[in-house]
Amino acid sequence: MKTISHIQENKESLREGFFGKFGGQFVPDVLKPILKELEEAYRDIVPTKEFQDEFAYYLRHYAGRPSPLYFAERLTEYCGGAKIYLKREDLNHTGAHKINHTIGEALLAKKMGKKKLIAETGAGQHGVATATVAARFGFECDIYMGAVDVKKQAPNVLRMKLLGANVVEVKDGAATLKEAVDAALNAFINEHKDVFYALGSAVGPHPYPSMVRDFQKIVGIEAEKQILEHEGRLPDYLIACVGGGSNAIGLFHNFLKYPEVKIIGVEPLGKSEKLGEHAATLTFGEEGIMHGFNSIMLKDEEGNPAPVHSIASGLDYPSVGPEHAYLKEIGRAEYVTASDKEAIEALKTLSEIEGIIPALESSHAIAYAIKFAKTLPKDRVIIVNLSGRGDKDLDTIFEITGLTV
Repeated sequence: MKTISHIQENKESLREGFFGKFGGQFVPDVLKPILKELEEAYRDIVPTKEFQDEFAYYLRHYAGRPSPLYFAERLTEYCGGAKIYLKREDLNHTGAHKINHTIGEALLAKKMGKKKLIAETGAGQHGVATATVAARFGFECDIYMGAVDVKKQAPNVLRMKLLGANVVEVKDGAATLKEAVDAALNAFINEHKDVFYALGSAVGPHPYPSMVRDFQKIVGIEAEKQILEHEGRLPDYLIACVGGGSNAIGLFHNFLKYPEVKIIGVEPLGKSEKLGEHAATLTFGEEGIMHGFNSIMLKDEEGNPAPVHSIASGLDYPSVGPEHAYLKEIGRAEYVTASDKEAIEALKTLSEIEGIIPALESSHAIAYAIKFAKTLPKDRVIIVNLSGRGDKDLDTIFEITGLTV
């Protein structure tokens, strides 16, 4: 396995905007000066003490950080193996990790003099988080959301509207997350002078994968300090769900320097391994360019982005963040799968055993952690990123499980 020392030494592989051969900026000429403006602002403004102090203030006093690292004692007993800790991103303001990077994006947009935030959303959590910071900092706000997800995530649509956002229902193609990204990118090109595109994951053309990661890495920074307080040592394993990959890279990034900490991303296997019935990009995909960056993607017979499925709207994306593709290629992280059925069972298990209702996205990580913990000795330690809470998924859960009021 190549470790982080290899990554640090191989400067060529991490040239600006790339993670090895993944990442970059594959966009129409009209978008290049728009992204250059953003790249320069990210490079010049974000590292400053003024920005970092303001960002830290809002993370603490508005988002509610640090989020707890909770020892899931009853779940650990249920599994009978490794200790399971949950990084409680579900307890953040708005109910997920998304608030971390939207605060950063809103502060940067304000420094750049922008008037409107636009965003895409699948599960609705990024849309809610963007609408929230737009309200807080006085921006206009347009949220692009696939028609299928609008129906599945009605509570979050209502939240966005209550926060003053304009929800733009996208009906093209499969009418899910990919199409929402397409529509948001087009709007960004057309309205760029006054608009900041608050992209919702560690995907897209440079500088978005790096920028979103940098705003999310607080998750792993906190988790390291907290696990040392709990256990007096580093964890053996990190586990997080992976769609685009923002919550996962947020947890993973700070631990890359510790080769003894094993990293596991959990992709959505959906209904089956058949193309179109899952969204397990790193497991079944191949190299390709989509939405302005080179990564691993699921393709149809013509080489276009394939249709995807996951019960979790935030995971049904046919590509993945380029840093995840790179971590898999060099062997620093392992990527596995959990099915719709396994995610639902994990959601029910965590709810009944720990009194915590996780988001369907996070339930994929919980599902694998339950299965994996049972195979490990009791002295091993796992941290699972509980990236969001399941309030938004109650209608879907009731429909599938047959629960009634």
